[in-house]
Amino acid sequence: MTVLEQQGKRAKTAGRTLAIAGTAKKNAALEAIARTLTERQDEWLRANAEDVAAAKEAGMRPAMLDRLTLTPERVAGIVDGVRQVAALPDPIGTVTKMETRPNGLIIGRRRVPLGVIAIIFEARPNVTVDAAALCLKSGNACILRGGKEAIRSNRAVAELMRTALESAGLPADCVSLVQDTDHATAEELMHLTEYVDVLIPRGGAGLIRSVARNASVPVIRTGEGVCHVYIDRDADLDMGAKILYNAKCSRPSVCNAAECVLVAENVAADFFQKAVPLLKQKNVELRCDPASLALIGGDAAAAQESDWDAEYDDYILAVRVVRDAEEAIAFINEHGTGHSEAIITNNYFTAQHFLDAVDAAAVYVNASTRFTDGGEFGLGAEIGISTQKMHARGPMGLEELTSCKYVIYGEGQVRE
Repeated sequence: MTVLEQQGKRAKTAGRTLAIAGTAKKNAALEAIARTLTERQDEWLRANAEDVAAAKEAGMRPAMLDRLTLTPERVAGIVDGVRQVAALPDPIGTVTKMETRPNGLIIGRRRVPLGVIAIIFEARPNVTVDAAALCLKSGNACILRGGKEAIRSNRAVAELMRTALESAGLPADCVSLVQDTDHATAEELMHLTEYVDVLIPRGGAGLIRSVARNASVPVIRTGEGVCHVYIDRDADLDMGAKILYNAKCSRPSVCNAAECVLVAENVAADFFQKAVPLLKQKNVELRCDPASLALIGGDAAAAQESDWDAEYDDYILAVRVVRDAEEAIAFINEHGTGHSEAIITNNYFTAQHFLDAVDAAAVYVNASTRFTDGGEFGLGAEIGISTQKMHARGPMGLEELTSCKYVIYGEGQVRE
C-alpha cells in the first residue's frame, strides 16, 4: 500500500468509531481542540511565521499573503469557531421521516455521516481547523491536504488537534494531514475511492475545476466566486457605493468578494461619482467596458473579454454599464459562477424578479455579498460554499456533511 492508502485506511477505521461516538464525546473533543489551540498557540504562530516569511520571499501577492497570515486575534476567532460548532445541534441520528406502511413496516430515515471526507485547499491555515471541527461534529473522519505555502502551519495545527483528540478518547486519525504537498499526492487523493467517500476542493477556480475534471471520488464543488453587484436604476446610490466598497474591499481575496459591478445606464454617471472615490481609497484597479470607461476616464483601464469571467482575488474590479435589470440578470447568469449575486434597488418588483431569475446559491437585495458565510448564516464554521445544485448548495455546515440511512422495523413481514 502507498503512504496515502495507509492513511486512508486508518481514517476509514477511525471514522467508524467516530460515527457512533455520540454528541457528548464529540463535543468534549472539540473543547479539547479549542483548549489546546489556545494554550499552545505559540507553536502554531511560530510555524505560520515561517510560512509567511517564505511566502514573502517567493513574492506572494499581498491579498493571498493576508489569507496565509495568522495572528493571536485570528487564532482566537478560529477557537471561537470551534466552540460555536460544539454548541450547534448534532445532526447525526436525527430522524427526518418515520411512517407506517400498509403492511405494518415502520420505515424511517435517519441522518448519518458521509464517512471519510477529503479536503484539498490552498494557503489558508484556518481551513485546517474549520474543516476538522465540522467533520468531527458531523461524525466524519477527514483527510486534509493543504497547499505548500502553509505546510508548516498545517503540520503544527494538525498535530495539536490529533493530540487533543486522543486526550478526549477519540482516535487521532479522525483528523489527518497529507504531509507531502507534491501534485502527485493530490492526484492520488482524487482517486482514493476505497477509502474516501467525498472530496471537497477549497481554493481558486483552477484548483476546483481540476479536481472536478480529474477525480473519480465524488466531488462537491465549492468556492468559485465571480460575484456581481448590480446597481439598479431605482437604487439608493449612496447605499450602493457603500455596499460595493464593502463587497470588493473588505477582504478581496475571499470567494464572496465582488469581482464585477453592473450599473444601469441612467444612473451610471451619478453612481461612479460616488463609488470611484471610495474604491480609490484602496487603489482598486477598474477594468471598464467602453461606456463606463467614457464616464470614469483616467482612473480606469479598458476591460478585456476575459475580465468578465475573472476571479481576481485582489483589488481589481470589472465595471460594466447595462441597459436595465434584464440585461444585468442575463449577464450574471452567463458569467457568474453560481456563488453570490446582489441587486441594489428600492423597487420591490425588480428585487423580486432578480431573486427569482438569478441562478446562484445566495442572492441579495441591498446587502453585501460578503455575508455568504457559514458563521454569518448561523451555521457556525463552514467547510465551503457549494456552487453546485445536488445535495448541498451555499454555505456548507453540519447538515450538509451528512447523508441518510433508512431504518426499517418489522414483525416478520416478507415480500410476496
